[in-house]
Amino acid sequence: MKKVALTGNIGCGKSTVARIFSELGAFTVDADKVIKSFYRKGHPVYREVIEEFGKGVLDPEGNIDRKKLADIVFKDKEKLRRLESITHRALYEYLDSLYKNLPEDSVVVVEASLLIEKGTYKGYDKTVVVYAPYEVCRDRAVRKGFTEEDFERRWRNQMDIEEKVKYADFVIDNSGSLEDTRRQVEEVFRRIKEDP
Repeated sequence: MKKVALTGNIGCGKSTVARIFSELGAFTVDADKVIKSFYRKGHPVYREVIEEFGKGVLDPEGNIDRKKLADIVFKDKEKLRRLESITHRALYEYLDSLYKNLPEDSVVVVEASLLIEKGTYKGYDKTVVVYAPYEVCRDRAVRKGFTEEDFERRWRNQMDIEEKVKYADFVIDNSGSLEDTRRQVEEVFRRIKEDP
């Protein structure tokens, strides 16, 4: 099994690249979606988040409101650290059980924003960084519904993209056309599979 860390900053197009990897035959995991699934009522993470941050993070139906939670943690580094310690521990447990149930010849691509910042990229066989310049990332994020303030908060919480690419085994420049990105992903996937 080959484990691939797929990362980049907000708005760079990680999800697009992950989708192409999936179409090529990789098993892809969106860490953000997995963590979002932990926020369901009854999940141990749900209970821990309520204990840590109180019922003020709930929506009218009693579910965790991710925007309310983000408004709290992105203003306070210590609160962000506490949230990440809860969610990341559960994510690693989820991934460990997933790996045990996949065929030995699988290529598993885990998409997450902070793999380099947290040092967890070291637990993967290869690291792929999706690159796009700041202005492109900002415009994409705003088109997806982020306010400029939300984008800036998240961008500042991530390592500078020019620095992040220094950690990569492969860099995919996603600032051009989708066809150009696809060609790059196909080449990277071929090289990952061929690598002993």
